[in-house]
Amino acid sequence: MTEPQLPRPGNAATTSAMGHALHALTALLPALGTGEHELALSAERTDGTEMNADLTVSIEPGTCRVESSAEQYVRFFVLLTFALENSTVADAVLIATIATNTGQRACGWDIRDGWLHPINPADLREALSPLPQDDAAPFSVCHAPTLHRPH
Repeated sequence: MTEPQLPRPGNAATTSAMGHALHALTALLPALGTGEHELALSAERTDGTEMNADLTVSIEPGTCRVESSAEQYVRFFVLLTFALENSTVADAVLIATIATNTGQRACGWDIRDGWLHPINPADLREALSPLPQDDAAPFSVCHAPTLHRPH
């Protein structure tokens, strides 16, 4: 008996999702504001496998630079693409953190229906509370910006 296979999106669906991923990054990065941001993308595939990808970006007025390796960027972009495409990913969340003078600040988005939707800060705080925190860096959760979705 052969092992069950995940559904494979067609080329048109994948191409469309890659466009959505580019649009999402184009909307997300300027919305984060100036500073060095850690992006953490977590997804659960339809077969139950959990996948993660991290990306570090530095944003200055008029400039955005990926600080992560090319391999990390590709992993992040591919996971974002398949999360937006939604046939092989059951659940996905993107969390952005930045270090500030007063500690760490985080906000997040659910990835569903082909776009990034802000997570309520109270829900995000509850989801992050079991994770270990650095005692030296106070942690706050803020509203994620609503990202403009192109038509």
